[in-house]
Amino acid sequence: MLTLHWLLTGTALVVAVVALAKARRATKRLERLTETYWELRYDHGQLRARVAKLDPDAAAESEPARKPGSANFVPLSSLKR
Repeated sequence: MLTLHWLLTGTALVVAVVALAKARRATKRLERLTETYWELRYDHGQLRARVAKLDPDAAAESEPARKPGSANFVPLSSLKR
């Protein structure tokens, strides 16, 4: 009976170590993906600025005409009706 407990303990320890290793790999991959995402966003902004310099009319047409804070506001009192 004691051997069974040690066997289960050892198996649980091995499973925990494997799970920890996978979690660390996933964390590193997520960090790389996040870094790549922000680099691409920065590059996209830089390219958009360069295109706007070269052809301001085409850049104005391709961008949607909206203001940063112009989300439609719906008051809660109108939803209760």
